[in-house]
Amino acid sequence: MGEKQSNLMDKIVSLCRRRGFIFQSSEIYGGLDSCYDYGPLGVELKRNIKEAWWRSMVREREDIVGLDAAILMHPKVWEASGHVEGFTDPLVDCKQCKRRFRADEVEGKRCPVCGGELTEARQFNLMFKTFMGPVEDEASIVYLRPETAQGIYVNFLNVLNSTRLKIPFGIAQIGKAFRNEITPRNFIFRTREFEQMEMQFFVKPGTDQEWFEYWREKRMQWYIDLGIRPQKLRFHKHGEDELAHYAAAAYDIQYEFPFGWRELEGIHNRTDFDLSRHMQYSGKDQRYFDDATRERYIPYIIETSAGADRTVLTVLADAYDEEEVEGEIRIVMHFHPKVAPIKVGVFPLVKRDGMPEVARKIEQSLRRYWMVFYDESGAIGRRYRRQDEIGTPYCVTVDSQTLQDQTVTVRDRDSMQQERVPMDRLVEYFRERLD
Repeated sequence: MGEKQSNLMDKIVSLCRRRGFIFQSSEIYGGLDSCYDYGPLGVELKRNIKEAWWRSMVREREDIVGLDAAILMHPKVWEASGHVEGFTDPLVDCKQCKRRFRADEVEGKRCPVCGGELTEARQFNLMFKTFMGPVEDEASIVYLRPETAQGIYVNFLNVLNSTRLKIPFGIAQIGKAFRNEITPRNFIFRTREFEQMEMQFFVKPGTDQEWFEYWREKRMQWYIDLGIRPQKLRFHKHGEDELAHYAAAAYDIQYEFPFGWRELEGIHNRTDFDLSRHMQYSGKDQRYFDDATRERYIPYIIETSAGADRTVLTVLADAYDEEEVEGEIRIVMHFHPKVAPIKVGVFPLVKRDGMPEVARKIEQSLRRYWMVFYDESGAIGRRYRRQDEIGTPYCVTVDSQTLQDQTVTVRDRDSMQQERVPMDRLVEYFRERLD
């Protein structure tokens, strides 16, 4: 990573902490490595991203329904999925300082920290393990789920039997997952606790390639519609040496982060692997009966698996900009209006002559529809800069002219252009630009 790009990540991390997007978990106790808390602005940004995903996947379609499965599942689930046996990384330990490293990231036999001797590589499972009930023994072991997909697979029949859906159809879920990553890095890109946005689309064998291509293009377009620059996005096709054991084909959607091209979302043709394994381990028939053809078959699954936290980081990195305005550096976050945490800032020009009272009425009328921030402290230029830095698309200013003709100044974040808008037209004005 070049110095300029490394500096960009430092600036993003600093802005996130300074303006209340993201804090390190348990910071007053020195922090917990690779765990983060979303502050007042960050939680709105993340919520807006998840809402945009849910709207496109579930609310705007009639062939996909939602699910919210439990984090704790029967341990047999993870045997069937292959996670107990195969969800591992080769790791080495330093005999001297006791630090642990991924074997593929350490050159030679000596510790990169203290120079001590390293152990031979051993396989370590990445699932977090805990115990259910009062007795801590082998029979009470459960796992924190390392992915949300299995919760969808084990509910395939429940969803099928409780709805009128016919194949092809999908099940979507947003939820927390946990992985005991040994080398988490790059802020919220790879963490031990994270949130996934996954959709599993069940199709008839033989139609899987067609649906795979459909979802590949559909998911790429979603990021572009989110305001991400197309030149910063690309597909990465998995070669034979990269394919997961369950996949017939796989593509990653990658984004060019300051630390390089990295995976943002995976689109996988998982064939009939998952439902076949759960049928084998549970003894419950997972075959679908087609009323039209009178066939029974195990559906193939096309998976779209996105990280909510990675998407937040993508939006932050893509939006960050610095430009010189009147001899000063203006930091501006060019968020797409539909994900911006605050949609409108409302200011009285001065704290007298009835301007604050009028501004408060405007704030209350707009707050019924959007997140609004009211600010009456400091010079108006400084207040604009504060909103630029958190990505607020529009600012409304009440001034002396407002008291004469009931119009206000509306300032655009990106162009910094201003126009007069009648107060009674503000809701209509912003609906055209924010919804």
